[in-house]
Amino acid sequence: MITDLQPEADRSEPATPGAATSDCVLAESVQEAMNQYFDTLDGQTSHNLYALVMNEVERPLLACVLERCGGNQSRAAALLGLNRATLRKKLRTHGLVTENGNGTTKA
Repeated sequence: MITDLQPEADRSEPATPGAATSDCVLAESVQEAMNQYFDTLDGQTSHNLYALVMNEVERPLLACVLERCGGNQSRAAALLGLNRATLRKKLRTHGLVTENGNGTTKA
């Protein structure tokens, strides 16, 4: 069983107080969810696991960050470390924005 999901190169001190604790909680949640997923497979194999997990995690991540940023896509992109155009594409892919008649998007 994997006990530490953080790569050794990334184990520096957190930039903000409490970040290590929240990172640990997130990593533990992911690990628990993955263990539950493997338990449900009951010995069967899984395919495209990386794509499956990324798709399942990305939508709620984007939705949560966008909500926390009050729908401001520029702030959300900065928080996520993404280019705003990349964020907009991901939001469209996950159905988190709607196209207006003038070609702009609305969260």
